[in-house]
Amino acid sequence: MAETKREIERKYEAAAGTDVPDLTRVRDVATVADEGVVELDAVYHDTPDLRLAADSITLRRRTGGPDAGWHLKFPVAVGVRDEIRAPLSDTLPPDLAVLLRSRVRGGEVVPVVRLRSARDVRRLLDADGGLLAELSVDTVRARRLPKGPRASWTEIEVEAADDADPGILDAVEKRLRKAGIRPAHAPSKLARALAETTPEDHGPDDLPDAPPPAAPGTAGAVVLAYVREQAEAIVALDPAVRRDLPDAVHQLRVACRRLRSALKTYRSVLDRNATDPLGDELKWLAGELGVARDQEVLVERLRGRLADTPRPLRLGPVKARLRIWDTARTKDARRKAVAALDSDRYLALLDRLDALLADPPLREAAGRDAAKVLARAVRKDHARLAARVDRALSLAPGRERDLALHEARKAAKRTRYAADAARPTLGKPAKKFAERVKKVQSLLGEHQDAVVARATLRDLAVQAHAAGETAFTWGLLYGREEAAADAAERGLPGVWARAVPL
Repeated sequence: MAETKREIERKYEAAAGTDVPDLTRVRDVATVADEGVVELDAVYHDTPDLRLAADSITLRRRTGGPDAGWHLKFPVAVGVRDEIRAPLSDTLPPDLAVLLRSRVRGGEVVPVVRLRSARDVRRLLDADGGLLAELSVDTVRARRLPKGPRASWTEIEVEAADDADPGILDAVEKRLRKAGIRPAHAPSKLARALAETTPEDHGPDDLPDAPPPAAPGTAGAVVLAYVREQAEAIVALDPAVRRDLPDAVHQLRVACRRLRSALKTYRSVLDRNATDPLGDELKWLAGELGVARDQEVLVERLRGRLADTPRPLRLGPVKARLRIWDTARTKDARRKAVAALDSDRYLALLDRLDALLADPPLREAAGRDAAKVLARAVRKDHARLAARVDRALSLAPGRERDLALHEARKAAKRTRYAADAARPTLGKPAKKFAERVKKVQSLLGEHQDAVVARATLRDLAVQAHAAGETAFTWGLLYGREEAAADAAERGLPGVWARAVPL
C-alpha cells in the first residue's frame, strides 16, 4: 500500500569538500548526530516527452537507504512536496500509476535519468533528543538514460522533521548563508540532471512545429489562454481527487464548468461545431463529479442545521441517522467520481482538449480587439441571465418557480465565469461586475440548497417514522429550510437590481 509524506526541504549549492558550519549554534539545535554515509541508487521515470518533469512531478525507483521503494512527488508550494511511497518492485505499482493517468494517458513511463548519490547524513536534535531536521551532503553522479551524457555535482539538502516547526529551516539557512553556502538554482536533483545531461543533438529544432498562436491582444489569444488554464487545471486536479484531498472534487468540477461556460460564451471566437461536442463531454464529467460534491455540500448543511438546533428539540437518534445516510451515499458518490476518471471516455476528452489547443478552430472575431469582443460576449450572457431572473420572479411560489430560479442560478454562474475570463483584458470593471453577479449566484445557490435539503429532510423523516423514531426534528429542520428559501426569494430583487451590466 502507498503512503504519503509531506516533504519540506531546501537545497543548497556545494562543492566537493564543502565544510558544513557548526549547526549546534542554530536556534533549538542541541546536538548534531553524524549518521554516516549511505549509497543511494535512483532511476527516475517519465514519459518520453517529459510530461511529468514539465509539471514538476518526479517519479523514481530507489534502492539504498531506509526508504527504498517507489516515490512519486507532487509539488504543493515552493520547497514543499507530497511524497507518495510504495514498496520496492520491478514495475510501477498500480497505486502510483493511477495518479499519473491524466498526464500519461495511454502511453507509458520509461527510465530517463539515473542518479547515484553518496549521502552523508547529519541529524539535528533538540535538547530532549527530538529530531528537528536532517541535513545531508549529497555527492551526485547523474546519467541520461539509456546511454546519454553524464554530470556530477555536490549539494546540501535540509529537510524538516515530520513533527518539527518548519521554521527550523529558516534558522539553518541563516547559518549556512553566513558560511557562504547559497540556495541551489535547480528545484530538484532531477531538474538539474535533466538540464545538465541534455544531449547536444536534442534541442528546440527537434520539437514538432507548433501552430502559430493568436496575435497578442486579440480575442483569440485571451480566450485560448483561459481555455488552456482550465484544461491544465483538470489534468492537475485528477490525482488530487483520486487521493481524496479536501475540496479536490469541487475544484475539478469548477474547472469543468468554467471551461464549458467559456466555450459557450465565446462562440464568436471558437467555432461551436468543434466546441459543442467538447461541452457535452465536460457536462458529463461535471455531472459525474457533481454527485460527490453535492453530497458534501448537503451533509455539511444538515449537520450545521442540527448543531444550531437546541438539544431539547433534537429528538431521537438524529445524528446517527444522518451519519448512516451520509456514509452510504458518500461512498457511492466517490466511487462514481473515480469511475469517471478511470473511463476511456475521460481520457478521450483530455486528448480532444489537447487537440483543440494544438489547432484551435478560430473564427473571424478571434483576430479582433479582445476588449470589444469579450465585453460584447459578457453583456450577452448578462441579458440571458436577466431573462431567466425576470421569468422566475414572474412565477408564483412553487415547484415551477423553484426550477426557474435554479436555471437562473446556472445562468448567473456562466455570466460570472465569462466576466472572470475577461478580467485580464477588461480589468476592474469586469472584476466589479463579477462580484455583483456572484452575489446573485450565491443567493440563488442558497435557495437551491434549501430546496434540495427539504427533499432530503422529507426522506429522512419517512425513514425515521418507518423505524419507529420520532420525525419531529426532521420536520423542524424542514420548516427552517422553507424559511431560508423564502428569504432568498424575497432578497433576490434587491440583489439583482445591483447587478448592472458592464
